[in-house]
Amino acid sequence: MENIFEVWSLLIILLCAFVIGWAAEAADTFMPRAIALSLLAWLQTLPEFAVEASIAWHQQRDLMIANLTGSLRLLVGLGWPLIFFTHFFFQGVRRRRVIREIRLGEEDFLGVLFLFLSILYFLVILVKHSLTCVDSIFLTLIYVAYLVLSARMPNPKVEEEEDLPWVARKVTSLAPTPRLIAVFLLFVVGGFGLYVSVDPFIHTLERWAVAAGISTFVFVQWVAPFLSEFPEKVTAFNWARQEKKAPLGMMNMVNSNINQWTMLAAMIPLVYNLSLGRFEPIVLDHMHWTELALTLAQSLLGGLLLLDLRFSIWDATIIFALWLIQFIYAPLREEVLIVYLLWSALELGKHFYFFLVHKHAPAAFKAAGKFL
Repeated sequence: MENIFEVWSLLIILLCAFVIGWAAEAADTFMPRAIALSLLAWLQTLPEFAVEASIAWHQQRDLMIANLTGSLRLLVGLGWPLIFFTHFFFQGVRRRRVIREIRLGEEDFLGVLFLFLSILYFLVILVKHSLTCVDSIFLTLIYVAYLVLSARMPNPKVEEEEDLPWVARKVTSLAPTPRLIAVFLLFVVGGFGLYVSVDPFIHTLERWAVAAGISTFVFVQWVAPFLSEFPEKVTAFNWARQEKKAPLGMMNMVNSNINQWTMLAAMIPLVYNLSLGRFEPIVLDHMHWTELALTLAQSLLGGLLLLDLRFSIWDATIIFALWLIQFIYAPLREEVLIVYLLWSALELGKHFYFFLVHKHAPAAFKAAGKFL
């Protein structure tokens, strides 16, 4: 029976990914988009939280950082570019149109700024070479502030009914109270299905990876995060292929980044210290520090690129190429880190130039002044 469930787990994951995607699209019509996407991100990243919690509980220091950094680098280095290229293929190549960029909505500024804020806090962690329960408190406060401000945002523009999937259309046609209950049940059913299905799926792949000679570190850093993030990729890529929903797919990924930079990272020292039975910092050795610095530099660049609320074909191509280089040939991590930092410096210099010379602030800051 267990083997049968493992075989069917992938199909269950796919179905549940669509279920919570329908719930998010229905929720997006009557609540702030950031809140709807935050709920979606929590459910989609439950498997990732379960994997990280298990590693932290067993006090596997090397694997804790490996899983955290691998999942974050996959989101930005692989997930973001694939959102663009999925949209480029379905709405560009197939319809013979020129797709040069994905433009985010003004309401998406909050996610971009809090992505930027959450990764900036990690500069403190890098400087002190440790991750502690005190950091957990500050990271949690950042996430709570994001949710509080998100709840104050105006409702997004409601989609045309024909743009919604059949299930979402039926849900949005209900009266307010039944509609809220229906959205809640879709989130619960989809989330529960993901939670019980991903673990056996990952363990099946882990056995195959061991049999193929893949090291535990490589599996935990790349394979396990890819599998645990699979549900959100299914939902985001489904939106990316549609004409008007590519920004929704992009912000789905951004919200997952915020969730993992704050709450996933905050969970690690809490579970680790609970397992130890005492308070003890997680000290970053040279390998941990390098992995975290590389991940931080990549996400910092991503935050800078999104400050203008757009993601271009140039951005997607280079970010993907840099991720692929350090994925295929790990010894080049430090060289790729330098490239990330130089590119970030150029982006920062560009924003300062346009602000000081042309009085042109990034679109995310303009939207912040408008909505906050």
